[in-house]
Amino acid sequence: MREIHVGSVTEAVRDLCLTANYDLPPDVLAALARAREAEESPLGRQVLEELLENAAIARQDRMPVCQDTGVVHVFVQLGQDVRLTGGELNSAIDEGVRRGYEAGYLRKSVVDDPIFRRVNTGDNTPAVVYVDLVPGDRLSLAVVPKGTGSENMSGLKMLTPAQGARGIRDFVVEVVDRAGSNPCPPVIVGVGVGGMMDRASLLAKKALLREVGSAHADAGVAALEREILQAINDLGIGPAGLGGRTTALAVHIETAPTHIGALPVAVNLQCHAARHAERTL
Repeated sequence: MREIHVGSVTEAVRDLCLTANYDLPPDVLAALARAREAEESPLGRQVLEELLENAAIARQDRMPVCQDTGVVHVFVQLGQDVRLTGGELNSAIDEGVRRGYEAGYLRKSVVDDPIFRRVNTGDNTPAVVYVDLVPGDRLSLAVVPKGTGSENMSGLKMLTPAQGARGIRDFVVEVVDRAGSNPCPPVIVGVGVGGMMDRASLLAKKALLREVGSAHADAGVAALEREILQAINDLGIGPAGLGGRTTALAVHIETAPTHIGALPVAVNLQCHAARHAERTL
């Protein structure tokens, strides 16, 4: 049994909050660069060039790549041979978020009561935390600041099994088409299929952690990803909604077993600033 003090979790989350908000990952930058070279619209190419310039300035000057520094999502993979000491995991994560957002002068966007008071908590907590128990003696953290420009454009639909792959494709394209310029395209499209409605939504969000443009291991799912991406880019929404061939950088689908009478599909959109940072303790 390996012991990890929760203070290490707090420090890691603090640092990851800063890194995620300042530094777009290499796979995202590479996808934007490829899109710039392939984009047919002069205005679309200009937008993509400016997105890359904005990312470079954020990295160099240590400032947020986007003013909406989001609600912090933390995906934890907790080894079953790890024993946490010194406190409770969620509290340690929230303290890391608190310190990171204070140190980085990052915008605090969380309100305590979603319906009536809507008073800002003042420190961007609580974080949204998901924990998966996995084999081993390591603890891995993935920090994702998720803003509402793209999140608000997401969707969920309970399809029937008879609607199949075509129904999935049509719904995903419908969500992106309806969103238009609101999620700050080019977007990355996370799709969750299976489970029940809650599992599908989580799968869609986890799909955004994949390397941008990576194909699903299953050949059939990978083909569906390519088909949906083509259909989305045929919409002509383009970078920043100003027209062009690059409405989406990638479509990532994740699946799970489901009920014989169900085909839940969730779509979680991510703007071009696909911010995330990871560390293993």
